[in-house]
Amino acid sequence: MTQQMKAAVINHYGQSIPKITSVPIPQVGAGDILVKIIAASVNPIDLKTQAGQLKMLLHYQMPLILGSDFAGIVVKVGKGVRHFQVGDQVYGRVPKDRIGTFAEYVAVDETAVAMKPANLTFAQAAAVPLVGLTSYQALVDIMRIRPGDKVLIQAGSGGIGTVAIQLAKLKGAFVTTTTSAKNSDWVRQLGADQIIDYHQENFAEVLRDYDAVFDTLGGQALADAFRIVKPGGQVVSLSGMPDERFARAYGLPRWKQWLFRLAARKFHRLENQTGARYHFLFMTPSGRELTELTSLIEQGKLHPVIDRQFSLTDIQAAFEYSRSHRAKGKIVIEVDTSKN
Repeated sequence: MTQQMKAAVINHYGQSIPKITSVPIPQVGAGDILVKIIAASVNPIDLKTQAGQLKMLLHYQMPLILGSDFAGIVVKVGKGVRHFQVGDQVYGRVPKDRIGTFAEYVAVDETAVAMKPANLTFAQAAAVPLVGLTSYQALVDIMRIRPGDKVLIQAGSGGIGTVAIQLAKLKGAFVTTTTSAKNSDWVRQLGADQIIDYHQENFAEVLRDYDAVFDTLGGQALADAFRIVKPGGQVVSLSGMPDERFARAYGLPRWKQWLFRLAARKFHRLENQTGARYHFLFMTPSGRELTELTSLIEQGKLHPVIDRQFSLTDIQAAFEYSRSHRAKGKIVIEVDTSKN
């Protein structure tokens, strides 16, 4: 008889309430490890997946277990696994075609996993992978931030912003961020040098000659980013439109490449007008880069920020709180409350 586990499942896109139900524990393939999940965390991509907003990029079979981040304990290793053994405490962001961390177990390729930072709880560790890797890939891999660079990080009090501010400061950048007045002192403590209260000021009216903008908002904020970036600068967006360059690199078929080229033509016009470069970022899981973040965390240079914790059975409340956009930092799901 197949062993069962509890998981948060949707049966169709647009289903407003994930259902906690029993499903089979995942099978472990070659190169996989099976992790008993202690904690996971909620990210905007989970809500977008639930709503069916990523169907052009990702196609999932239903029923679907949601969730991308995790921290837990290795309970089984597959054939060929070299870097982990049963009992290891690990964390990671699963590949996009194998999501399912709002569950008691997940099977994941070992290349997407790193050892959990020794100085973090499982709940704290679960708050790191997606926001940490996204920030690292934006600031280090794409922007290649250098000391003295001027960087705008949108929504500094959000999950991504709290990590991106810290990482940009570690790279020696002058960091500006947008947030509300009530969060100004807090984001300054994270390392922000200049704070724009978006209720009172439009960043595009007061900032000039920036080397890079890390956009997490999309819409008009993304278009306005090109007004403040100097020629040769970069605009990296999580919320903008994927373009043909991204579609080609992601291996999408030609007809989707063509559609994305049309959809993103506004941003390519802005590129031509300003001399800046537009990048759509769809983070790639990486155990190697997560290990780099682990080192910074264990040295006390990078700190995860958690707003609230919810149990797996209360996942709907966690989703509703995420949709409110009031979270300061990450929302964590405690799957096994006895370990946190």
